[in-house]
Amino acid sequence: MSVKKELPPYICSYKGELLAGVDEVGRGPLAGDVVAAAVILDPAKPITGLADSKKLSEKKRELLFDEICARALSFAVARATVAEIDQMNILQASLLAMHRAVGQLPVQPEFVLVDGNKKPDWSYPCDTVIKGDGRVAAIAAASILAKVTRDREMVAMDTKFPGYGLAGHKGYPTKAHIQALQQLGPSPLHRVSFAPVRKLLADFAE
Repeated sequence: MSVKKELPPYICSYKGELLAGVDEVGRGPLAGDVVAAAVILDPAKPITGLADSKKLSEKKRELLFDEICARALSFAVARATVAEIDQMNILQASLLAMHRAVGQLPVQPEFVLVDGNKKPDWSYPCDTVIKGDGRVAAIAAASILAKVTRDREMVAMDTKFPGYGLAGHKGYPTKAHIQALQQLGPSPLHRVSFAPVRKLLADFAE
């Protein structure tokens, strides 16, 4: 049986304090915006327990969300809308959301670390970090802000667009979500450029 190797802690060449981590949440769902966050942590106000948001319980994410907002030197949350996702594709929309998040930081960074292997087209000195949300505290903080924000929005959207189960699956293509789509058809919240939604629209049109 193969054992997954843990990536080593990331060592950044930038040694100053205005280091922003940026991450996005929501590339895979069939519905909802893609949400990005950017965070500059304050070395004088350390936050314990930061980790990849996907590996934290909902309760822990909520607690850390409040702590990040209270203790970070600077933070911002931004998005690309469903319409923008359908217009430009999910990768470009994700990069746009990250670009917006960093641009909206009240305190602007001197260096940016982006989760993954793609970075927006911008003028900031920047590195990409594979699995950065588990290796860089500022990226982990950004992933938590983005996920909690998006999850809260999908819970709210469950009331506006009932029947799809959005509060449970948050728009991801679960079996229950696909079944609801087949019964109800896509809502204005659904990404028509994504294959399962596009196919359903074609089926409904016949």
